[in-house]
Amino acid sequence: MYSYALLEPGCYYLAQEIENGPVVTIKVNVESDHCLYVTKYADVPILEWKKKNDSLFDIIECLTDEKVKEWESVYNASQDAYYEEEEDDE
Repeated sequence: MYSYALLEPGCYYLAQEIENGPVVTIKVNVESDHCLYVTKYADVPILEWKKKNDSLFDIIECLTDEKVKEWESVYNASQDAYYEEEEDDE
């Protein structure tokens, strides 16, 4: 079992919050004395504060800058498609 305290600001991680849970991309935006303000990337980004002692089941890896760029291009393209689909419904 790991905790959010192990994550470093400005870095992107692949992690699982619970056993057998989905793998999520997490970016640490801000670090305070006791908490981290993180972005969890799902269908839409979720920004939230996490206590440093909040648990993570697994920290799979810290993504390299190159992998972050690859992932961002795919994620942003899927976001564009998601919003275009929403506009068509109106």
